[in-house]
Amino acid sequence: MTDYTGSGPYCYADSLVMSLPGPGPSPALVETLTGSPFGVQLLGGTVPLFDPYGWDPEIGLDDAVTLLGLRCDRTSGGSADEAMARLRTACARGPVLVGPVDMGLLLYHPGTPWGPAAGGSDHYVVALAAEDDTVLLHDPHGHPYATLPVDEFLASWRAEAVEYTAEPYVMRAGFERVRTVTAEEAVRAALPGAVAWLAGRADLPVPPGTVGGAEALEKLAARAAAGLDAGVRELLAAFAVRVGARRLADASAYVRRAGLDGAAGVLQGQARLLGAVQYPLVRGDGAALAEVLRRLAPTYGRLREVLAAG
Repeated sequence: MTDYTGSGPYCYADSLVMSLPGPGPSPALVETLTGSPFGVQLLGGTVPLFDPYGWDPEIGLDDAVTLLGLRCDRTSGGSADEAMARLRTACARGPVLVGPVDMGLLLYHPGTPWGPAAGGSDHYVVALAAEDDTVLLHDPHGHPYATLPVDEFLASWRAEAVEYTAEPYVMRAGFERVRTVTAEEAVRAALPGAVAWLAGRADLPVPPGTVGGAEALEKLAARAAAGLDAGVRELLAAFAVRVGARRLADASAYVRRAGLDGAAGVLQGQARLLGAVQYPLVRGDGAALAEVLRRLAPTYGRLREVLAAG
């Protein structure tokens, strides 16, 4: 089976790779190590996301950095002036992984309205330079060397509408290697965490009504059959299905390279099922969409069993 290569919403994985010195890992490996492929959740009972119950990108980034044998300085909080001072100091030493930021306030994106537009869509970017009036960015959403006035950058960086962070001005800098690991070693080290995500971690806070795994997909299938509301349908079509199918495809490739053919086969089957969701979703065929989601639902339990067996 040919591995997927192409565009996709891998903002934090791409940003981490751009922030590392020298040749770095592939974004596909980073995404696998974050744990994001190993689950599905219905956040608050309404928002479908193809990542594990209780997971968020901040947890995933920390896990990936550790599994890759790296360390970095993660800072957050303080006043806007203090945050910019930290960013300027860090940028003088190298690229800085910045985020979460509010994507709706990155006003160089086409279609972004001028004025307050915070929508809570999280995003990650790489700061290259922070001058007196302008921040220079590599934005993995298709915008190399983008610029923003400092005040507008700070409004996005505060991330006030991003639900999973209570901290403004999060950044990671000073990446360095503390041990050497191969991609296969990193993936194998990540597998116990993958099993825990698939089992459903109870130690993490989630919004009331959140469900995960097969239950999440069964509930989503019932809603699809009855007719999804426009917001959920747009989220699925523009983001959740695209990133979810790619995560599963990438995880399948790396799990296979680590020697776990059975688990890789389950992941590949999941990727094909989730990829097949896109057509009935866009066409508004709720019955066909529900049928595919119901076929996908039991595969998460099957993946957990295969991974746990080694």
